[in-house]
Amino acid sequence: MSEHARLAIVLPAYNEAERIGPALDELFGYLVTAQDLPHPIEVLVVDDGSTDATPQLVQVRPEAVGAIEAVSLRVLTVPHGGKGAAVRAGMLAAEADLIVFADADMATPPDQMPLLVAGLADHDVALGSRIQPDGSDMRATQPAYRRLLGKAFHLLASIWVVGSVKDTQCGFKGFTRVAARELFARQKITSIVFDVELIFLARQRRYRVAIVPIRWSDVRGSRMRATARMAVNVAWDLFRIPLIHRGSRRSPAERV
Repeated sequence: MSEHARLAIVLPAYNEAERIGPALDELFGYLVTAQDLPHPIEVLVVDDGSTDATPQLVQVRPEAVGAIEAVSLRVLTVPHGGKGAAVRAGMLAAEADLIVFADADMATPPDQMPLLVAGLADHDVALGSRIQPDGSDMRATQPAYRRLLGKAFHLLASIWVVGSVKDTQCGFKGFTRVAARELFARQKITSIVFDVELIFLARQRRYRVAIVPIRWSDVRGSRMRATARMAVNVAWDLFRIPLIHRGSRRSPAERV
């Protein structure tokens, strides 16, 4: 990685008016003092067609955080299409050499950003993982039903799609610009399964993938509600990922 690499941080946001202000204050508060991140840094908030004041609050935020040299903030508004669509739009719009996406609630603290950046020094993709080297799982703080659903999801995903990756759904992932351009251009799934599709594509296209243990906390206020319909849609998306990408394996000659 070049010492002059640029970094972009993509934050998908849908109706986050209550949380986006404090989250950006926390993020910029860290970035203003960070010494171990590439600069310049662009923070790109992707407004997923919010019906509340999310985009307006982001647009006035630079005045609140003050002028920070080499750190910029902009908003990209897209029609509501879900988190997967919002992340894809932001990752393809970002112009930096290294591109990270994170949850807008800062469930993963900003000070974990250098870990992903370090992972990208000799890998194409860096996947944040809430499972620690000692085997402990930071998701243990989630409600029991979320943990049970997560285990069932991982069992299906590992058998059919992602192999040994143990935490596919951590909302903290980094990519080189080359990898981001190819993988997100190929992304078809926009449901919560989009992370699994990206990992499948990265493995299929023979990108070098780093698993990066990170700190994470369960931020209450999630709008995800487990329903029978959602379970069916998730199972269907998992099933069709290998089918919609069959025959697109990357040859060694294509690697950059």
